[in-house]
Amino acid sequence: MLNKKIVPVNIEELKPYVAGKTIEEVVKEYKPERISKLASNENRLGYSNAVNDAVNRALSVVNNYPDPQSLALRAAIADTLKIESDQIVVASGSESLISMLCRTFFQDGDEIITADATFIGMLIQAKIQNIEVSKIPLTHDYRFDVRALVDAISPKTRMLYIANPNNPTGTFITQQEFDWMMENVPEDVLVVMDEAYYEFAYQLADFPDALNSGYDNLIILRTFSKGYGLAGFRIGYAIAEKKLIVYLHKTKLTFEPGALAQAAALAAWHDTEFLTKTVDLCDKASAKLYRYFEDRSVKYVRSATNFVMIVFDNEEEASHFTTEMLKRGVILRWLRAFGLADCVRVTFGTDEEMDHFISSMDEVKNWIKK
Repeated sequence: MLNKKIVPVNIEELKPYVAGKTIEEVVKEYKPERISKLASNENRLGYSNAVNDAVNRALSVVNNYPDPQSLALRAAIADTLKIESDQIVVASGSESLISMLCRTFFQDGDEIITADATFIGMLIQAKIQNIEVSKIPLTHDYRFDVRALVDAISPKTRMLYIANPNNPTGTFITQQEFDWMMENVPEDVLVVMDEAYYEFAYQLADFPDALNSGYDNLIILRTFSKGYGLAGFRIGYAIAEKKLIVYLHKTKLTFEPGALAQAAALAAWHDTEFLTKTVDLCDKASAKLYRYFEDRSVKYVRSATNFVMIVFDNEEEASHFTTEMLKRGVILRWLRAFGLADCVRVTFGTDEEMDHFISSMDEVKNWIKK
Protein backbone atom coordinates (compact mmCIF):
# COMPACT_ATOMS: atom_id res chain seq x y z
CA MET A 1 0.00 0.00 0.00
CA LEU A 2 1.29 3.46 -0.92
CA ASN A 3 2.41 5.51 2.07
CA LYS A 4 0.29 8.66 2.11
CA LYS A 5 3.27 10.73 3.23
CA ILE A 6 4.75 10.32 -0.26
CA VAL A 7 2.06 12.54 -1.82
CA PRO A 8 1.69 16.17 -0.62
CA VAL A 9 -1.74 17.18 0.61
CA ASN A 10 -2.26 19.70 -2.20
CA ILE A 11 -1.73 16.98 -4.81
CA GLU A 12 -3.91 14.51 -2.92
CA GLU A 13 -6.72 17.08 -2.95
CA LEU A 14 -6.19 18.15 -6.57
CA LYS A 15 -9.10 17.59 -8.92
CA PRO A 16 -7.65 17.05 -12.40
CA TYR A 17 -9.10 18.81 -15.40
CA VAL A 18 -11.80 16.77 -17.12
CA ALA A 19 -12.06 17.60 -20.80
CA GLY A 20 -15.25 17.33 -22.81
CA LYS A 21 -16.19 14.06 -24.46
CA THR A 22 -14.21 13.06 -27.52
CA ILE A 23 -15.82 12.29 -30.86
CA GLU A 24 -14.99 8.61 -30.35
CA GLU A 25 -16.71 8.56 -26.95
CA VAL A 26 -19.86 10.19 -28.31
CA VAL A 27 -20.04 7.83 -31.28
CA LYS A 28 -19.64 4.79 -29.03
CA GLU A 29 -22.19 5.94 -26.46
CA TYR A 30 -24.90 7.61 -28.57
CA LYS A 31 -24.26 6.52 -32.18
CA PRO A 32 -25.50 9.80 -33.73
CA GLU A 33 -25.79 10.20 -37.50
CA ARG A 34 -23.33 13.12 -37.50
CA ILE A 35 -20.97 14.88 -35.11
CA SER A 36 -20.30 18.57 -34.45
CA LYS A 37 -17.56 19.08 -31.85
CA LEU A 38 -18.39 22.44 -30.31
CA ALA A 39 -17.12 21.96 -26.76
CA SER A 40 -13.47 22.99 -26.65
CA ASN A 41 -13.18 26.30 -28.53
CA GLU A 42 -11.05 24.70 -31.22
CA ASN A 43 -10.60 26.27 -34.64
CA ARG A 44 -13.37 24.75 -36.77
CA LEU A 45 -11.61 25.77 -40.01
CA GLY A 46 -8.65 23.57 -39.13
CA TYR A 47 -5.24 25.16 -39.64
CA SER A 48 -3.14 26.88 -42.29
CA ASN A 49 -2.11 24.75 -45.28
CA ALA A 50 1.39 26.15 -44.83
CA VAL A 51 1.71 24.13 -41.62
CA ASN A 52 1.81 20.81 -43.48
CA ASP A 53 4.92 21.66 -45.50
CA ALA A 54 6.65 23.21 -42.49
CA VAL A 55 6.03 20.17 -40.30
CA ASN A 56 7.09 17.77 -43.04
CA ARG A 57 10.40 19.60 -43.35
CA ALA A 58 10.87 19.59 -39.59
CA LEU A 59 10.27 15.82 -39.48
CA SER A 60 13.64 15.27 -41.15
CA VAL A 61 15.47 16.54 -38.06
CA VAL A 62 13.34 15.28 -35.18
CA ASN A 63 16.24 13.08 -34.11
CA ASN A 64 17.80 16.32 -32.88
CA TYR A 65 16.66 18.39 -29.90
CA PRO A 66 14.64 21.50 -30.82
CA ASP A 67 15.89 25.04 -30.42
CA PRO A 68 15.50 25.63 -26.67
CA GLN A 69 15.09 29.39 -27.22
CA SER A 70 12.61 29.25 -30.14
CA LEU A 71 14.73 31.94 -31.76
CA ALA A 72 13.12 31.96 -35.21
CA LEU A 73 9.58 32.07 -33.84
CA ARG A 74 10.39 34.75 -31.28
CA ALA A 75 12.02 36.86 -33.98
CA ALA A 76 8.95 36.57 -36.21
CA ILE A 77 6.56 37.47 -33.39
CA ALA A 78 8.75 40.39 -32.31
CA ASP A 79 8.95 41.74 -35.86
CA THR A 80 5.17 41.69 -36.31
CA LEU A 81 4.38 43.15 -32.88
CA LYS A 82 7.21 45.69 -33.08
CA ILE A 83 8.81 44.59 -29.84
CA GLU A 84 12.13 42.90 -29.05
CA SER A 85 12.52 39.13 -29.03
CA ASP A 86 14.00 39.43 -25.52
CA GLN A 87 10.48 40.35 -24.39
CA ILE A 88 9.12 36.94 -25.43
CA VAL A 89 9.28 33.42 -24.04
CA VAL A 90 7.73 30.46 -25.90
CA ALA A 91 6.41 27.35 -24.17
CA SER A 92 4.06 24.39 -24.66
CA GLY A 93 0.79 26.29 -24.48
CA SER A 94 -0.83 28.63 -21.99
CA GLU A 95 -0.93 26.11 -19.16
CA SER A 96 2.82 25.59 -19.45
CA LEU A 97 3.31 29.35 -19.31
CA ILE A 98 1.08 29.61 -16.24
CA SER A 99 3.01 26.77 -14.62
CA MET A 100 6.22 28.71 -15.28
CA LEU A 101 4.74 31.81 -13.65
CA CYS A 102 3.81 29.79 -10.58
CA ARG A 103 7.26 28.23 -10.33
CA THR A 104 9.09 31.50 -10.91
CA PHE A 105 7.45 34.23 -8.88
CA PHE A 106 5.82 32.65 -5.83
CA GLN A 107 7.05 31.95 -2.31
CA ASP A 108 5.26 30.29 0.60
CA GLY A 109 2.21 32.29 1.63
CA ASP A 110 1.83 34.23 -1.64
CA GLU A 111 -1.56 34.31 -3.38
CA ILE A 112 -3.22 34.84 -6.74
CA ILE A 113 -6.38 36.92 -7.05
CA THR A 114 -8.74 36.14 -9.92
CA ALA A 115 -12.42 35.64 -10.72
CA ASP A 116 -14.55 32.78 -9.44
CA ALA A 117 -15.35 31.60 -12.99
CA THR A 118 -12.34 31.62 -15.27
CA PHE A 119 -9.77 29.37 -16.97
CA ILE A 120 -9.56 26.14 -14.98
CA GLY A 121 -6.00 25.47 -16.12
CA MET A 122 -4.75 28.40 -14.06
CA LEU A 123 -6.48 27.12 -10.93
CA ILE A 124 -4.97 23.65 -11.41
CA GLN A 125 -1.43 24.96 -11.89
CA ALA A 126 -1.75 27.11 -8.78
CA LYS A 127 -2.96 24.11 -6.76
CA ILE A 128 -0.05 22.00 -8.00
CA GLN A 129 2.37 24.63 -6.71
CA ASN A 130 0.38 24.92 -3.45
CA ILE A 131 -0.49 28.58 -4.14
CA GLU A 132 -3.58 30.06 -2.52
CA VAL A 133 -6.14 31.48 -4.95
CA SER A 134 -8.57 34.17 -3.84
CA LYS A 135 -11.64 34.15 -6.09
CA ILE A 136 -13.68 37.31 -6.60
CA PRO A 137 -17.26 36.93 -7.91
CA LEU A 138 -17.98 38.02 -11.45
CA THR A 139 -20.30 40.97 -11.96
CA HIS A 140 -23.99 40.42 -12.69
CA ASP A 141 -23.18 40.51 -16.42
CA TYR A 142 -20.42 37.87 -16.11
CA ARG A 143 -17.43 40.23 -16.25
CA PHE A 144 -14.29 40.54 -14.15
CA ASP A 145 -14.96 43.00 -11.32
CA VAL A 146 -11.77 45.04 -11.65
CA ARG A 147 -12.36 47.27 -8.65
CA ALA A 148 -13.15 44.31 -6.40
CA LEU A 149 -9.97 42.57 -7.59
CA VAL A 150 -7.85 45.58 -6.72
CA ASP A 151 -9.64 46.09 -3.39
CA ALA A 152 -8.78 42.47 -2.48
CA ILE A 153 -5.03 43.00 -2.82
CA SER A 154 -3.15 42.37 0.42
CA PRO A 155 0.54 42.11 1.40
CA LYS A 156 0.48 38.43 0.40
CA THR A 157 -0.84 39.10 -3.12
CA ARG A 158 1.73 38.28 -5.77
CA MET A 159 -0.43 38.18 -8.89
CA LEU A 160 -3.73 39.25 -10.44
CA TYR A 161 -4.85 36.85 -13.16
CA ILE A 162 -7.33 38.13 -15.75
CA ALA A 163 -8.37 36.10 -18.77
CA ASN A 164 -9.20 38.78 -21.30
CA PRO A 165 -11.48 37.85 -22.97
CA ASN A 166 -12.55 35.45 -20.28
CA ASN A 167 -13.08 31.73 -20.73
CA PRO A 168 -15.86 30.59 -20.30
CA THR A 169 -17.95 33.78 -20.35
CA GLY A 170 -16.53 35.49 -23.47
CA THR A 171 -16.54 38.89 -21.75
CA PHE A 172 -13.63 41.32 -21.38
CA ILE A 173 -12.44 44.28 -19.36
CA THR A 174 -12.33 47.56 -21.26
CA GLN A 175 -9.45 49.92 -21.96
CA GLN A 176 -10.71 52.27 -19.25
CA GLU A 177 -10.93 49.46 -16.70
CA PHE A 178 -7.48 48.19 -17.65
CA ASP A 179 -5.92 51.65 -17.30
CA TRP A 180 -7.53 52.20 -13.89
CA MET A 181 -6.43 48.78 -12.70
CA MET A 182 -2.81 49.20 -13.74
CA GLU A 183 -2.64 52.61 -12.11
CA ASN A 184 -3.93 51.20 -8.82
CA VAL A 185 -2.12 47.87 -8.58
CA PRO A 186 1.09 48.03 -6.51
CA GLU A 187 4.30 47.67 -8.52
CA ASP A 188 5.26 44.50 -6.63
CA VAL A 189 2.09 42.71 -7.79
CA LEU A 190 2.21 41.04 -11.21
CA VAL A 191 -0.76 41.48 -13.52
CA VAL A 192 -1.24 38.58 -15.93
CA MET A 193 -3.48 39.25 -18.90
CA ASP A 194 -4.28 35.90 -20.51
CA GLU A 195 -5.18 36.87 -24.07
CA ALA A 196 -5.80 33.41 -25.50
CA TYR A 197 -8.66 34.84 -27.59
CA TYR A 198 -6.89 38.07 -28.54
CA GLU A 199 -7.24 37.49 -32.29
CA PHE A 200 -11.03 37.60 -32.00
CA ALA A 201 -11.20 40.68 -29.77
CA TYR A 202 -8.43 43.15 -30.52
CA GLN A 203 -10.38 45.06 -33.18
CA LEU A 204 -13.15 45.94 -30.74
CA ALA A 205 -13.07 49.66 -29.99
CA ASP A 206 -12.84 49.31 -26.20
CA PHE A 207 -10.61 46.22 -26.00
CA PRO A 208 -7.45 47.19 -24.07
CA ASP A 209 -4.09 47.55 -25.80
CA ALA A 210 -2.15 45.88 -23.00
CA LEU A 211 0.89 45.22 -25.21
CA ASN A 212 1.70 48.91 -25.62
CA SER A 213 0.77 50.03 -22.11
CA GLY A 214 4.36 50.12 -20.85
CA TYR A 215 3.95 48.57 -17.37
CA ASP A 216 6.90 46.62 -15.97
CA ASN A 217 4.69 44.38 -13.81
CA LEU A 218 2.52 43.21 -16.72
CA ILE A 219 2.72 39.77 -18.38
CA ILE A 220 0.63 38.96 -21.46
CA LEU A 221 -0.12 35.36 -22.45
CA ARG A 222 -1.13 34.34 -25.97
CA THR A 223 -1.57 31.02 -27.75
CA PHE A 224 -1.55 29.38 -31.16
CA SER A 225 -4.40 27.04 -30.17
CA LYS A 226 -7.39 29.19 -31.04
CA GLY A 227 -6.98 31.66 -33.89
CA TYR A 228 -4.23 29.64 -35.55
CA GLY A 229 -5.76 26.18 -35.07
CA LEU A 230 -2.71 24.52 -33.53
CA ALA A 231 -4.26 23.18 -30.31
CA GLY A 232 -2.80 19.72 -30.92
CA PHE A 233 0.75 21.07 -31.08
CA ARG A 234 0.61 22.81 -27.66
CA ILE A 235 2.44 26.10 -28.17
CA GLY A 236 2.01 29.62 -26.83
CA TYR A 237 4.04 32.63 -25.74
CA ALA A 238 4.33 35.27 -23.06
CA ILE A 239 5.29 38.93 -23.50
CA ALA A 240 6.74 40.99 -20.67
CA GLU A 241 9.50 43.34 -19.60
CA LYS A 242 12.91 41.87 -20.47
CA LYS A 243 13.99 41.17 -16.90
CA LEU A 244 10.82 39.17 -16.20
CA ILE A 245 11.43 37.11 -19.35
CA VAL A 246 14.97 36.31 -18.17
CA TYR A 247 13.53 34.72 -15.02
CA LEU A 248 10.94 32.78 -17.02
CA HIS A 249 13.65 31.37 -19.27
CA LYS A 250 15.37 30.10 -16.13
CA THR A 251 12.38 27.98 -15.12
CA LYS A 252 10.95 26.81 -18.46
CA LEU A 253 11.52 23.22 -19.48
CA THR A 254 14.73 23.25 -21.49
CA PHE A 255 13.50 21.87 -24.80
CA GLU A 256 9.93 23.08 -24.92
CA PRO A 257 8.10 23.41 -27.19
CA GLY A 258 9.05 20.62 -29.58
CA ALA A 259 10.51 21.08 -33.06
CA LEU A 260 7.27 20.27 -34.86
CA ALA A 261 5.31 22.75 -32.75
CA GLN A 262 7.84 25.50 -33.43
CA ALA A 263 7.78 24.82 -37.17
CA ALA A 264 3.98 24.75 -37.25
CA ALA A 265 3.66 27.99 -35.28
CA LEU A 266 6.15 29.84 -37.46
CA ALA A 267 4.30 28.83 -40.63
CA ALA A 268 0.92 29.68 -39.12
CA TRP A 269 2.16 33.06 -37.89
CA HIS A 270 2.96 34.18 -41.42
CA ASP A 271 -0.36 33.02 -42.90
CA THR A 272 -2.46 36.07 -42.08
CA GLU A 273 -5.06 35.10 -44.69
CA PHE A 274 -6.01 31.98 -42.74
CA LEU A 275 -6.33 33.99 -39.53
CA THR A 276 -8.62 36.46 -41.29
CA LYS A 277 -10.80 33.60 -42.55
CA THR A 278 -11.00 32.19 -39.03
CA VAL A 279 -12.18 35.49 -37.55
CA ASP A 280 -14.65 35.97 -40.40
CA LEU A 281 -16.10 32.50 -39.77
CA CYS A 282 -16.64 33.31 -36.09
CA ASP A 283 -18.23 36.66 -36.93
CA LYS A 284 -20.65 34.96 -39.29
CA ALA A 285 -21.42 32.12 -36.88
CA SER A 286 -21.96 34.45 -33.94
CA ALA A 287 -24.39 36.61 -35.91
CA LYS A 288 -26.33 33.50 -36.92
CA LEU A 289 -26.57 32.11 -33.38
CA TYR A 290 -27.40 35.46 -31.82
CA ARG A 291 -30.35 35.88 -34.21
CA TYR A 292 -31.51 32.36 -33.42
CA PHE A 293 -31.24 32.88 -29.64
CA GLU A 294 -33.11 36.18 -29.78
CA ASP A 295 -35.89 34.71 -31.93
CA ARG A 296 -36.43 32.04 -29.25
CA SER A 297 -35.81 34.21 -26.18
CA VAL A 298 -32.73 32.22 -25.20
CA LYS A 299 -30.51 34.03 -22.71
CA TYR A 300 -26.87 34.28 -23.80
CA VAL A 301 -23.81 36.42 -23.14
CA ARG A 302 -22.47 38.34 -26.14
CA SER A 303 -18.92 37.18 -26.73
CA ALA A 304 -15.57 38.60 -27.88
CA THR A 305 -14.20 35.11 -28.58
CA ASN A 306 -14.81 32.06 -30.78
CA PHE A 307 -17.58 30.76 -28.48
CA VAL A 308 -20.77 31.87 -26.77
CA MET A 309 -22.18 31.06 -23.34
CA ILE A 310 -25.88 30.18 -22.96
CA VAL A 311 -27.53 30.85 -19.58
CA PHE A 312 -30.33 28.57 -18.36
CA ASP A 313 -32.72 28.97 -15.45
CA ASN A 314 -30.97 26.32 -13.37
CA GLU A 315 -28.37 23.56 -13.29
CA GLU A 316 -30.85 20.82 -14.20
CA GLU A 317 -31.85 22.55 -17.44
CA ALA A 318 -28.23 23.08 -18.47
CA SER A 319 -27.29 19.48 -17.73
CA HIS A 320 -30.34 18.09 -19.52
CA PHE A 321 -29.73 20.27 -22.56
CA THR A 322 -26.09 19.19 -22.83
CA THR A 323 -27.01 15.50 -22.67
CA GLU A 324 -29.85 15.82 -25.18
CA MET A 325 -27.57 17.64 -27.61
CA LEU A 326 -24.95 14.91 -27.19
CA LYS A 327 -27.53 12.33 -28.24
CA ARG A 328 -27.93 14.30 -31.45
CA GLY A 329 -24.18 14.45 -32.04
CA VAL A 330 -23.59 18.03 -30.86
CA ILE A 331 -20.78 18.11 -28.29
CA LEU A 332 -21.05 21.13 -25.97
CA ARG A 333 -19.41 22.14 -22.70
CA TRP A 334 -21.55 22.18 -19.57
CA LEU A 335 -19.87 24.73 -17.30
CA ARG A 336 -20.43 23.21 -13.87
CA ALA A 337 -16.67 22.70 -13.43
CA PHE A 338 -16.17 26.43 -14.00
CA GLY A 339 -18.63 27.31 -11.24
CA LEU A 340 -21.40 28.16 -13.73
CA ALA A 341 -23.61 25.10 -13.46
CA ASP A 342 -26.55 26.85 -15.13
CA CYS A 343 -24.53 27.65 -18.26
CA VAL A 344 -23.36 25.87 -21.42
CA ARG A 345 -20.59 26.94 -23.80
CA VAL A 346 -20.86 26.61 -27.59
CA THR A 347 -17.93 26.97 -30.00
CA PHE A 348 -18.61 28.96 -33.16
CA GLY A 349 -18.25 26.69 -36.18
CA THR A 350 -18.88 26.27 -39.85
CA ASP A 351 -22.27 26.83 -41.48
CA GLU A 352 -22.89 23.09 -41.40
CA GLU A 353 -22.00 22.84 -37.71
CA MET A 354 -24.16 25.83 -36.79
CA ASP A 355 -27.09 24.39 -38.76
CA HIS A 356 -26.60 21.08 -36.95
CA PHE A 357 -26.59 22.92 -33.62
CA ILE A 358 -29.74 24.88 -34.47
CA SER A 359 -31.72 21.92 -35.81
CA SER A 360 -30.74 19.84 -32.77
CA MET A 361 -31.64 22.64 -30.39
CA ASP A 362 -35.04 22.92 -32.02
CA GLU A 363 -35.62 19.24 -31.27
CA VAL A 364 -34.88 19.73 -27.59
CA LYS A 365 -38.23 21.37 -26.92
CA ASN A 366 -38.92 21.09 -23.22
CA TRP A 367 -36.39 23.65 -22.02
CA ILE A 368 -37.34 26.40 -24.51
CA LYS A 369 -39.60 29.06 -23.08
CA LYS A 370 -42.69 29.71 -25.16
